[in-house]
Amino acid sequence: HDKKVITETINSSIAVLGSKDGQVRTQARKSLVAIGHQAVKPLVKALASKTEWVRWEAAKALGQIGDPAAVKALVKALEDDLFDVRWLAAEGLIAIGREALVPLLQALMEHSDSLWLREGAHHVLHDVDKRGGLNEIIRPVIAALEGLEPSVEAPVAAEIALEVLTKG
Repeated sequence: HDKKVITETINSSIAVLGSKDGQVRTQARKSLVAIGHQAVKPLVKALASKTEWVRWEAAKALGQIGDPAAVKALVKALEDDLFDVRWLAAEGLIAIGREALVPLLQALMEHSDSLWLREGAHHVLHDVDKRGGLNEIIRPVIAALEGLEPSVEAPVAAEIALEVLTKG
C-alpha cells in the first residue's frame, strides 16, 4: 500500500513539474527529492521533456537527490539547449562526485566536438579537483579542455584518465 502511495505521489509530482506556477513546481520538486531514489527513474525521463521548466526542475531534483543512477542522464543534459539545465546537470554531477567521472570521461571521448559538453565537463572536473584526491588523474583532462584544441586533446586525456580510474 505504501509503494502505491509513493508511486502516485511521484506520478502526480512529475505531472506538475511543467506547471506555470513556480510554487507548484517547487513543491512538486521538493516532494520528489524527499522520496529520493524511487523518484530517480521518472525524473530521468522528465529530463528528456520538450518543456524547459520540466527539464530544469528534473535536473535540479536529480542534483539534490545525488543518486549515481542519474549520472548518464545528467551527462547527457550537459548538452541541453538551455544553459540553466546544463548548469544544474553539472552541479548534480559534482554532488554525485567520483561516481560521475567514468561516464563523464566516456562522453568526452565520444562527443568532444560538443562545446557545451566540454564546458560542462570542465565545470564538473574543476569542482571535483578542488575537493582533492583525484588531482593527478583529472588535471590533465582539465588542461586539455583549456588547451588550444580541446576537441582533439580532451578525448585523449579523458581516455588516459579513464584507464587510471578503472584500474584503481
